[in-house]
Amino acid sequence: MEDSDPAGAQHPLIGRVLDGRYRIERMIARGGMATVYVATDLRLDRVVALKVMHPHLAHDQAFVTRFEREAKAAARLTHGHVVAVYDQGTDGEHVYLAMEYVPGRTLRDILRDFGPLTPEQALVLLDPMLEALAAAHAAGFVHRDIKPENVLISDDGRVKVADFGLARAMQSSEQSITHGVIIGTVAYLSPEQVERGEADGRSDLYAAGICLFEMITGQLPYAGESPLSVAYQHVHTDVPTPSTITPGIPPEVDALVVTATRREASLRYQNAADFLADVRRVRALLPPPRPFVDMRDTLVVELGSVPPRAQAAPSPTPAGPPAAPTPPPATPSGTPDSRPRRRRSRGPLIAVLVIVAVLASAVSAWWLAAGPGRTIPVPDVAGLSVPDATALLAEQGLTLEVSGEAFSETALVGTVATTDPAAGGSVRVDGTVAAAISLGPERYEVPDVQGQDPTQAAADITATKLTVGSTREEFDDRAPVGTVAATSPKIGSVVKPGTSVDIIVSKGPEPVPVPDVEGRRLVQAKATLAEAGLKADITQKFSEKVKDGFVISVRPAAGTIVDSGSRVALIVSKGPPPVTVPNLVDVPRDRAIATLRGLGLRPKVVEGDFSPLNRVISQTPSAGSSVPKGSTVTIRII
Repeated sequence: MEDSDPAGAQHPLIGRVLDGRYRIERMIARGGMATVYVATDLRLDRVVALKVMHPHLAHDQAFVTRFEREAKAAARLTHGHVVAVYDQGTDGEHVYLAMEYVPGRTLRDILRDFGPLTPEQALVLLDPMLEALAAAHAAGFVHRDIKPENVLISDDGRVKVADFGLARAMQSSEQSITHGVIIGTVAYLSPEQVERGEADGRSDLYAAGICLFEMITGQLPYAGESPLSVAYQHVHTDVPTPSTITPGIPPEVDALVVTATRREASLRYQNAADFLADVRRVRALLPPPRPFVDMRDTLVVELGSVPPRAQAAPSPTPAGPPAAPTPPPATPSGTPDSRPRRRRSRGPLIAVLVIVAVLASAVSAWWLAAGPGRTIPVPDVAGLSVPDATALLAEQGLTLEVSGEAFSETALVGTVATTDPAAGGSVRVDGTVAAAISLGPERYEVPDVQGQDPTQAAADITATKLTVGSTREEFDDRAPVGTVAATSPKIGSVVKPGTSVDIIVSKGPEPVPVPDVEGRRLVQAKATLAEAGLKADITQKFSEKVKDGFVISVRPAAGTIVDSGSRVALIVSKGPPPVTVPNLVDVPRDRAIATLRGLGLRPKVVEGDFSPLNRVISQTPSAGSSVPKGSTVTIRII
């Protein structure tokens, strides 16, 4: 049924029932590829969010096929922080997706309404986002389009991530190619998505890091006049630390953003669980987040509380008093006792020994359970600062002793990396826990081996705790033949220990033919040689045939094969040689004119109405002047 009111005229689907099941009630959002409505599922009598693709996409069969496949896969993804997919289908030109309806607002709405968030507020929102990504990645999904518009926050504070699988479906659409669209909002795209169109779980973590940057600074890390300029910065520029934009942001929060947004994917968090673990460690250091309150002091969103620190296990319950010793068995009555004296002397002794043994066992149990020998499990202090770790151990009666430093892929620089005993191990009450302080991830720089012999280069690479990969040859006009021209990863790259480094050996300059530039302007000839990797040596020469500034000849001749970087001699015309102006004073008029023309000069005659002598009285330029051929010489006749 068509909606007849003005709003209905603007949104013709409002009031209609799609696929005989979903009655569209109202529009709630419109994006680049779909419009989202609130709809009622008439079959199950529940409210859903209905995402209806724009009509032009329904005509792209490749998109429809992949959309249906991805929607079915996304429907199998079940998690408390992921918007559930209920159904998908097609009704005429309308391709739709029925999803869980989350009453509330998007993260984009939160940022628009409240501006920059405090670090603790931002991390409370980021925590469930990362939980959703961890679950999705474990199930084989990569979102590809993490941005504030796809993060929903319900009125009761629940956070859910929407649109898993849709970015992948959109990649097959011919429309995306026709209009030059890169999948994913460009402000959140990882360098590998920009450069190669590739994405994995680490690409989603990069986008999450950009979201964290935007939440705490109120702006995006890159700005530009066009999407292309922003994409270029993702590839060639490091994301700045948030504290350079908003002073006062803790360094631990800076470190979260920096690690998540490394341009090289191998240097980022390698999975969402690692990112989430660091987020929770940092949250433990920050105060509880303030709720979002509107201008009327009305509670809008109640945020979750900071996750509690891991508590030490309770102390073992002290052993109770020792049980009374079991008396020895009585002698059966009537039994003759052949050695009555011996029995009477050993009975009390055995009883005493039994009592002593039981008491010793009880004392030992007391010593271990409640006395000085009692042990407790070591709390997990990895990732905490030294003061915080010291305080947490002190609560358990333990002392922290800094024993050195260690690399760590998870603990931030300056925090506790490992302990001895390790977390959960046993240590005596009032004991000491040794801690190694984190140096951050262990990384090494690919050494500068350019120009070296490959054998020496391999030794230098191995000495840097890296491994040598393949060796291949390439043309290079800088490194001598047989020496190292470059490496992959590039020289100076910061990589993990054990990274394989390929060595590229120079084959010398690449042979190229000399291009034909004879007869061209000098500027054009130089540009053509430069494109071929050649350099120009220029010599100028007068020429009657070739115009000034044009190439007369080339050496080596056009078509000759030379090494890239070679020099090519260009003979460039300076035009015709100059002419010396003759002395024409007192020369008859006609002879003076003939003389000038014979020298390639143009005569200009100035004379009055009456020239009785018909001879030259003066000339310009003066005699002996050197002028270009074709110049004008003025003679005055008297």
